[in-house]
Order: sequence, then structure tokens, then C-alpha cells
Amino acid sequence: MSTIHGEIDGIRKTFLTRIEQLYEFTVPFGQVVTSELAQKMIEITEDLKREIAVYINRRGQITAVAVGDSIAVVLPEIDGRRSANRLSGTRCIHTHPSGDTELSGVDIASLKQVRFDLMAAIGQLDSIIQVSFGIITDVKNDTFHTQTIGPLSLEEFIELDLTYLASQIERQLELNTRTSAIAEPEKSILVGLERQGKWEIQDSLKELEQLAETAGAEVLDMTWQKRERPDPALFIGKGKVQELNLLKQEKGANLIIFDDELSPAQQRNLEKQLNTKVLDRAALILDICAQRARSHEAKLQVELAQLRYSLPRLGGQGLVLSRLGGGIGTRGPGESKLEVDRRRIRDRIGDITRKIENIEKQRNLHRKRRQSTRIPTVALVGYTNAGKSTLLNTLTDSDVFAEDKLFATLDPTTRHMTLLDGQTTLLTDTVGFIQKLPHHLIAAFRATLEEVIQADLLLHIIDVSHPQYQEQSKIVYQVLGELNVDTRNLITVFNKVDRIGNQDLLDQLLKQDNSIAISALSGVGTENLLGLIAVFLKEQKIEISLLIPYSDSSIIAQLYDVSTVHSTEYREEGIYVLISLPPDEINRFSIYTIGAEVNE
Repeated sequence: MSTIHGEIDGIRKTFLTRIEQLYEFTVPFGQVVTSELAQKMIEITEDLKREIAVYINRRGQITAVAVGDSIAVVLPEIDGRRSANRLSGTRCIHTHPSGDTELSGVDIASLKQVRFDLMAAIGQLDSIIQVSFGIITDVKNDTFHTQTIGPLSLEEFIELDLTYLASQIERQLELNTRTSAIAEPEKSILVGLERQGKWEIQDSLKELEQLAETAGAEVLDMTWQKRERPDPALFIGKGKVQELNLLKQEKGANLIIFDDELSPAQQRNLEKQLNTKVLDRAALILDICAQRARSHEAKLQVELAQLRYSLPRLGGQGLVLSRLGGGIGTRGPGESKLEVDRRRIRDRIGDITRKIENIEKQRNLHRKRRQSTRIPTVALVGYTNAGKSTLLNTLTDSDVFAEDKLFATLDPTTRHMTLLDGQTTLLTDTVGFIQKLPHHLIAAFRATLEEVIQADLLLHIIDVSHPQYQEQSKIVYQVLGELNVDTRNLITVFNKVDRIGNQDLLDQLLKQDNSIAISALSGVGTENLLGLIAVFLKEQKIEISLLIPYSDSSIIAQLYDVSTVHSTEYREEGIYVLISLPPDEINRFSIYTIGAEVNE
């Protein structure tokens, strides 16, 4: 049996057979697709309301078939190594259930990442099949640039000479690869402002250095100025700008990164004075998120944040939101080589906002389904790089990506976790917080952070080995406050205790209510944490005994819907049931109560 990749749960066997039969199609050499294959894919999509994708090699053989949902399809990986000036030798043809053939940001990102010969989307509206496709055009500074074409009729698309097209692309890639090999790397200088009552400027710039290195820049030097408030025009004083200009020339820097968010006017003025690219902390964080985004939802959220950040920075004839320049601040899941003005950015913002709202509706349905099963949810929150993903892996025996870098995790991840008393819970890892987190990003990720808002219990993970752990903790509480999250049900988890040798400090920290010390990496203290979670969750429910007459036996089904049923015993006088349920459900079953015990 040929493998069908993607989301096949819930699909009837007859449909799976139809999908599997796609492997039997072959495409003539040099032709992109056949009419019969395209129509068969459209038929299956119309019936299933899901995306269908096929991989076709240059011999015309279908090497992979995948099924997605109504929004996207997760594509299988392609084996084999490819040099920088070669395409993968595989084209991806997929359907769009909506009928709209416009390539999405995730389509373009997959085109670049896998280096497909081409990425094509087929859609049908009013019985008319149309196709849009994207190709890689060149590579500069290790960044691939693309071009999208269409919509075309299916007949026009079939007439495309794939062999000639692929050879021309690879010839261009080979030429530009030689040129980009001597491209100058991004070398940056960091600039900060020391103000009263803020973080120590050296610590803040050290964190900015980590961000810059995570984004791929080399940090040559850092400098700061002490002043009460930023200069309205240049953020730093005019004399400091002149000093910075000399430092830039001396060090050979081609990028200046500021530790605070700059106004559009300040950024324009600084670039004019320094004659080089200027970024602020917000743009840097958005760029890292653009690199780390993996899911369709995360890519949309990052693109939305980038567009909202860019909109007020448009001036004159408009801004080219393209990947032509390459480097930090120019990456992202948005369309490439696209000249946009304010109106088109607003249109794109509106389009992405609607898509995110639809995803949020789906997420709410999944959340309601989880809530209906009465499985408690626990969410991990904390400063970036505090060890949340590592703890998720340790507690759930998973292999979620975790790395000692800022924003190593961007997409929320949920796994089943079994407590020491046998109770099953859902543990969710969320995006890490950071000081001066761009408000655009908080707004964009509000749908994702709903998992935090709706959780039964929060685990606040603190990297106790970090010299600024107290300030980091305050930042987390500040963001939780912006999200209107109730922090009453919260356990403070001091992580990385194996990196500190001060036992007195640790004893002092553990005097805090509902706190525990662990090492997520080594597993030290994690069993105690599981026990504490079990106690917390148990305290949120009331355990009662009910005696239900056999005439009211239908009540049993309702109990399974809203409570945890511990035991059921059929006695002569009725059905004896021991359950735990939320306090707001007590009155509903009070007439059957024969005893109650509140767990305190």
C-alpha cells in the first residue's frame, strides 16, 4: 500500500482508496501535469473539502501524496542533498478547496525551503479550473527570491515547458551563487539608552546581543548613552550620533540595532545620518519570529505583526516589502518582490486578520471539545529560554524542539501528561516572553495565547541561574496582566537549579507560596512538581457521593459529561456514584447528594 501523508484520521476507506490511486498517474516528460490528474485531484478536494498535494519528479512519477485540511496541507520531507545552485527535481501540485489559487505565505515558504521546481495551486470556481504557480528566480545573500504567475487556465499551465524552465532557473542560481559567495555579512553595533528605574543597560544590551546573534548578525561592539528621555528626532543626542558614525566606520559595521522601539521618524532620521540600515528591538524580534515560525497560523501571525509594524513606516512613494535586500528585518513569510502601498498593506492586514479569526474559531472548537472531556489543562509560561520546552519534553516524554536560544519555540505545542495519581492532563508550551516585547506581536499572538487564558493551571518557569531572573519574572507578570490572566492558580517553578551553588538563595526562594525548584534537563524535582500539580487540580474540584434512583439513570451520562467519575456501584436502593466536579455544577445534582467533602 502506498503511503498517504498528512491528516487522514476520519477519512472513509473509499476516499483513501481514491487518494491512493493518484500514485498510478504518470506525467509525460517535460510536462507539468496532466488534465486527468488535475481533475481527479479537484474531484477529491470537492468531495472532501480538503487540500490534496502530490509530488512529481522529473521522470513524471508521483513520489508522494498528502492530505491536509480546508486551510493547509503539511508536506512530507524530500530526501537527498542539493547544492545551493540546484533545485530539488520535484514539483508540488496542490489544490485549494476555496477555489482561490493565490499562493499563500506558507506555499512560498515551502517553495524556498524545499527548492521545488515549482509550487502550483489548483482551484475550481464556477466549474472553471485555474492554476497559479510560483518559482524560485535567484538567490542573493543565501536568500531565495521567488516569482508568482497566474491565475492561468489549466490548458495554459499544461503547455508550460518544465524542462526548459528548470534548466533556466538552475543556470541563474549557479550564476548568483558564485556572486553571493563574496557577499558581505551583516555586522552590527548595538545602541542603548540608560534611564532611571530600568534594567541595567549592560544586561539589556547583552540580551540584545543574544537576539542579534540568534537572527544571524555578528555583533562588533555596543554603546549607550545616559539621558532622562529619548531625543524626539534621533533617539540619542546629535553628538552621540556623530560618535556612532565614527564607530561604524572604524568597525566596518553595516547594521545598527537599537535596544528600544524607534518611531518611524527617528528611524528615517538615523538612517539618513548614519547612511546604513537601522533596526530596533521590535524589528529584530519580529525577524527572529519569522525565521522560527513553522505552522500556518504562526506564519500568518508573524506576517500580520510585520505589516502592522511596517505600515506607519511607509513614506513618500511607499515601501518595497520584498526580500531583495536580504538580511535581518527583511525576512518573513510574506510575498516576495511585491511593491506595496498603504492601501494594499491594509488590504493584506484585513485578509490575514480574517484568516486568523477563522483559525481562532477552529481553535475554540478544539478547546471546547477538550473541555467537554473534562481533561484539565496546564500551560507553561515564562521568559524566553527559561526551559519551558525542555520541561514539556521531560514531563511528557516528548521530543519537541528545544534549544539554548531566545525564541527557540514559537508555535504552541500540547501534549498529554500523566500525573502521579494517574490523572491525565494536557500540558501546553507557549511562546516565551521578553522585555520590550513588540505590542504588534502580543496582539498578533493573542489567539495563540488564549491557551494561557483558558488554562486551569499555569506553571511560571523561571531560569533561576540567570542574573536578571527577578526582572524577567516581573516582565512575565506584566504580559500576563496585559492578557487579563488570573494568576491565582499559578505554580512558580524555579528551573536550572543545577547551575547555581547557593543553597541559601534556593532556600529563600522556596519560602514563596506554591513554589518548587527543579532541573528540567536532568529531571531533578520533576516528580515533586507532578505531585504539586495533582494537588492543585484536585483542589479545584469537589468530591461528592451521589445516590441516583434507577428511574433517573440517564443522569449518569450527564455526570460523565461534566465531572470525573471515580466509581460506580449498583446497589439495591439505586446507583452509588463517587465523582469530582467543579463547584458551579454542585447545585445541578444536589438532590442526589448523600455526602460532600470539599478538598482544601
